[in-house]
Amino acid sequence: MSSVAEKLQRKTARPVGNRQVRLRLVYVDFWSMVKLSFLIALAGSIVLIVATALIWVILNQTGVFGQIDKLLQDVTGKNNYTVMDQFSLGQVFGFTLVVGILNLVVGTVLGAIVSVLYNLSVRIMGGLLVGFTNN
Repeated sequence: MSSVAEKLQRKTARPVGNRQVRLRLVYVDFWSMVKLSFLIALAGSIVLIVATALIWVILNQTGVFGQIDKLLQDVTGKNNYTVMDQFSLGQVFGFTLVVGILNLVVGTVLGAIVSVLYNLSVRIMGGLLVGFTNN
């Protein structure tokens, strides 16, 4: 008598063909979409803050602000104004932080709105047809 394991060993492995499955996306979970949009907006805000800080540092190190000061002094004739009064690192970083927080809030709210609108439109349109295959 042979065991089941021996019978399974004797079986030849059949090549698995590519099977395609077509599914319809008829519901997007509200809280999952809110969490996903929050994470995407958070990543975007972090990129915005880091990029702004790097650009400011590069502009400061290359002397662009000094050249703008010279140009403004030549054009206006006033020697007491500098660009750094308006564009110091603290002011630029603070403004970017506020814009990043607004980006985070607006991105999260837009993700929630898209989720609700998609779930409402599925009732009319029937959802998205998505195809999957195994390779």
